[in-house]
Amino acid sequence: MAHDIDPELAAALAALPKAPNGALLDLSDIPVCRERVAAAEEWLPAPEPDPRVKSETLSLPRADGTVLDVLMFHPGDPDRARPALVHFHAGGQVLGSAHDRTARAYCADLALRLDVVLAAVDYRLAPETPAPGAAEDGHLAYTYLTAHAAEHGIDPDRIGLAGASGGGAVATAAALMVRDRGGRPPRLLSLHYPMLDDRGVTRSSREITDLGVWDRQENLYAWAAVLGDRVGAPDVHPYSAPGRATDLGGLPDTFIAVGQFDVFRDEDIDFARRLIAAGVPVDLHVYAHAFHSWDVFAPHSALARTFEQTWHDYLRRHLHG
Repeated sequence: MAHDIDPELAAALAALPKAPNGALLDLSDIPVCRERVAAAEEWLPAPEPDPRVKSETLSLPRADGTVLDVLMFHPGDPDRARPALVHFHAGGQVLGSAHDRTARAYCADLALRLDVVLAAVDYRLAPETPAPGAAEDGHLAYTYLTAHAAEHGIDPDRIGLAGASGGGAVATAAALMVRDRGGRPPRLLSLHYPMLDDRGVTRSSREITDLGVWDRQENLYAWAAVLGDRVGAPDVHPYSAPGRATDLGGLPDTFIAVGQFDVFRDEDIDFARRLIAAGVPVDLHVYAHAFHSWDVFAPHSALARTFEQTWHDYLRRHLHG
């Protein structure tokens, strides 16, 4: 199927390295895919740490005795309480880490530009930890920071949840857990092209098959890792696939951005529609001529800059306003 992609984005797409299957990622073998991603990470220029941003790693104990790492980025004097953003990295819930050099550089830069404490959650990945394990990690990180906000220079009433792609699923499921378990409500929920629904029945989930950036096949592989034989079953819990939620009332103000040519487009638009119907304030942005993660792969494009300004303005307004 032909897609009318923005010229700057099309050039970036053409320049991306491809796996043997012709796509950016080949998730038919997740361990091998992780090795390729790690090797590519090693070849990227190592960002210089910004001395204005102080970082530390919190090690939070889980109920099973293992430890969850939360990487904290402070953009200045920790004695002044700042808003915070709890961030969940992209990767389809099967790839990536908050410890990656590029992830650390991104979070430090975002903390500095927004003047917030950025808490990057190194949540567990599938298939080693199926859903809702990652969301439980998100809930643990958020509830810890609300309870210990003063120790980390955070205003407990100004903590938002944010996630991209697979991290958007984790952020959304964590928000549902916080609501259902009676935690302090997050200030906002920020979602970039979130991966929400395992069923793969929308029009966009069927038409995005050959772009090479998180097409239908990669999405099916990822959900199979996240849910195992539960994929498509009628009783999948929203903590495992938040697009399944039927009760969206009580969620915080939500920002959703997705591209026109994204496999997640229609499930994200539908989620926004249902949030609005439940009385949740929603800022929904559908970017014409854009594919999945366009802002990551073409960060200097006009479309990425427009999106970044819109998103940053939203975060400043809701976290500082």
